[in-house]
Amino acid sequence: MKAPPAGYELTSEPERIDVQAAHAYLARSYWSPGIPLAIVAKALANSICVAAFKDGEQVGLARLVTDRATFAYLADVYVLEAHRGQGLGRAMVARLQAHPELQGLRRWMLMTADAHGVYEALGWAPLAHPERAMERNFPDIYA
Repeated sequence: MKAPPAGYELTSEPERIDVQAAHAYLARSYWSPGIPLAIVAKALANSICVAAFKDGEQVGLARLVTDRATFAYLADVYVLEAHRGQGLGRAMVARLQAHPELQGLRRWMLMTADAHGVYEALGWAPLAHPERAMERNFPDIYA
């Protein structure tokens, strides 16, 4: 498991996750602009999360939606701009991948527009059969 950079702390304790901080970032992200606070709170409560902290402030988050048996979907991975480039994203995802309840899952998935290198370094690859993938997508649902 990748350790966080010096001066940073990772936690997966649900009571320490700062929902307001997560909402502040996610509401301005390219993948969930305008997402309501109540939706972020519900999503975090129903997921396994890892948050990164620096001096008591939440500066990053990674969220995993899973049945803990066969499948996991990695979502809402972010690091605040001032803290990027130090390996926090990789450290959070590595922490999730090493989670004891998630060993032996058959498939993990994610969607990203710009962080392919982060995930490739952790063993992720493009879909082997993209022609099999389908989605129902409502990109303007929070507008």
